Amino acid sequence: MMTAPATATAAAIAAELAAAGIRDVIVCPGSRSAPLALAVAARTDLTLHVRLDERSAAFLALGMARVDHRPAAVIVTSGTAVANCLPAMVEARHSDLPFVVLAADRPSRLVGTGASQTIDQRGIFGTFSECVTIDAGAEALHAAAVTRRALTHDRVHLNVAFDTPLVDPVPPVPVELRPGQPPRRGHHRDWGTAHLDLARPTLVIAGDGAWPVEELAGVPTIAEPTAPAPDRPVHPAAAGLFAREQVSSEGHVLHTRPEQLVVIGHPTLHRDVLELMSDPGIEVTVLTRSDGYTDPTGNAHRVASRVRVEGQPTKQWLKLCEVAGQQAADAVREILEGGDLSFTGLHVAAAVADGLAVGDTLFVGASNPVRDIALVGLPFDGVATHAPRGAAGIDGSVSQAVGVALATQARDRTAPRAPRTVALLGDVTFLHDSGGLFISAGDPLPNNLTIVVANDDGGGIFETLESGAPELRDNFERVFGTPHGVDIPTLATAHGWEHRTVDNLADLIRELEESIELPHPPLIIEARTTRSTRREMHDALSGRVVGR
Repeated sequence: MMTAPATATAAAIAAELAAAGIRDVIVCPGSRSAPLALAVAARTDLTLHVRLDERSAAFLALGMARVDHRPAAVIVTSGTAVANCLPAMVEARHSDLPFVVLAADRPSRLVGTGASQTIDQRGIFGTFSECVTIDAGAEALHAAAVTRRALTHDRVHLNVAFDTPLVDPVPPVPVELRPGQPPRRGHHRDWGTAHLDLARPTLVIAGDGAWPVEELAGVPTIAEPTAPAPDRPVHPAAAGLFAREQVSSEGHVLHTRPEQLVVIGHPTLHRDVLELMSDPGIEVTVLTRSDGYTDPTGNAHRVASRVRVEGQPTKQWLKLCEVAGQQAADAVREILEGGDLSFTGLHVAAAVADGLAVGDTLFVGASNPVRDIALVGLPFDGVATHAPRGAAGIDGSVSQAVGVALATQARDRTAPRAPRTVALLGDVTFLHDSGGLFISAGDPLPNNLTIVVANDDGGGIFETLESGAPELRDNFERVFGTPHGVDIPTLATAHGWEHRTVDNLADLIRELEESIELPHPPLIIEARTTRSTRREMHDALSGRVVGR
C-alpha cells in the first residue's frame, strides 16, 4: 500500500522537529492538520499536548519557552485557527523567545476561490516571524530540508499545504531521526562595547530580558521582577527621588540625580523609571544582546552589548541609593501593616512573595500583579520569575503559567514531587484566558502549580491611572472598572481544578503554606480583595518616599 503524500510529508516534518531538539508539541483539533497531528502522536520522542483553543495552545508553548528557551511547536488547522496564534507570536517577538507555528493550509489553487476555511495564510504574522512554505504534494525529502532550514529561525511560521487524501487507512510510521546536530538559533547583532566611568553617579535599570553584567555588579540597580536579583538593589518607588536635582535631608543638601543610567533588557513597569530614562540631563547607555533595544523617547546616548568600566561608585552615592531604596521598601511594608486599606492586591502580592523559597518558580500576570510584586521586593535570589513583559499584555496568562509549570517539572522527571510553581494573576487577566484551564485527558498535568487570583471584581489598575481621577468617576465602572461577578469556584470545578476562597490576609497565608506541605493537583486560590482603596494607597506611597 502506498503512503499518501500528506502522510509522508508530515512524518518527515515531525522527525525534523525531534531532531531540532523540540520536545513538546501542542496540537489543536482540525481536519487539514490531521497529517501533522497523527505524525506527532506516533512519535515517542515528542510529548503531545492537546488544547481546544489555538490562542491558549500558542501561549502554552510560550510559557514552556520562557523556562528553557527551547521552542515548543503548535499545530493548527487552516483559516482563522492560524490567526489565533498572532498574539503569542507578538509576545514571543518582543520577549525574544523561540516559537514555532505549524499551520496546515489548503492547496494554493483553492486560495481566493471562496473554498471553506481557506484564507491567504502566508505572511499572516507579518514582521513578527519568518514565514516558510511547503507546497501541497512536496516530496518528503524536500519537506524535511525546508523544515530543517526553517527551524534555524527564532520564530517561524511553517505553512504546510496538504491535498487530499489527508490520512492513510493505517497509522503513520515514524521517520527515523537524521544524524547530526540540532540547528542553532541565529546570532544576534553585536552592538559593541561602551566605556563607563563608575565614579560618576550611576544607576542601572534592569528590565525583562536583562542578564548579569559582572562589571556592573556593584552599581545600585532598580530591577524589575524578571531581571536577575542585583547585588545593590534600589526599590522602584525611589525612582522619583532620582529625577530631582537635589533634596534636603536633616539640614544637608543631597545631589540625587544620577549622571548616567545603564539600561539592560526591556524595562516597562514604572512611570518614574521611564521618566528617568527620558531625562535629557542624564547620559543613557542601553545594553542589548538582541536585534532591538529599549529607548522609548530616543534619549539613549549609546547602544552596546557589553561594557568596559573604570573607577568605582563613591561611598556617598552608594549610601544615598541604599537609604533611598530602604526607605521606599519600608514605606510599602508600613502601608500594608497600617490596616486601614482593607485587603488589597498589594497584600496578596506580599503574601505570595513572602511565601516563596529558593527553588520555587513564579509567574506574574501583567497589570497590577507584576507592579505589586515589584513593590514588595522581587526579584529574589533563587526564585525564577517569569512575566509577559514583551508586549506587556494580559493575553494567555493562564496558559503561560501552565506552560511554565510543565517545563519546570520536566527538567527532572524522576523527582518525587514536581518543583513548586506559583502564579499571581488579576481577575480580569485570569478570566481573559479561562480557557487555558482546560487540560486534555491524558496530557501531562502541572502537578505543583498554584494560581493565586487577586479578585477585585474588575480593572483595579485603572483606579490609579488618569481615568480613575475623581472627576471621571461617572462612567468609570462601566468603561474601566468593568465589574464581572464571575463565579470563579464554579469555573474552576468545571475544568477539574481545586479551588480555595479567602477574603483576608491570614487565611491567604494559611492556604499558601498548606499548598507547600500537601501534594495537590492544579490549585486556584481566589483572594477576594478590594480596589476601592487603590488610589488612596498609591497616593500614600508617593507621599512616604523621601524627597517626594
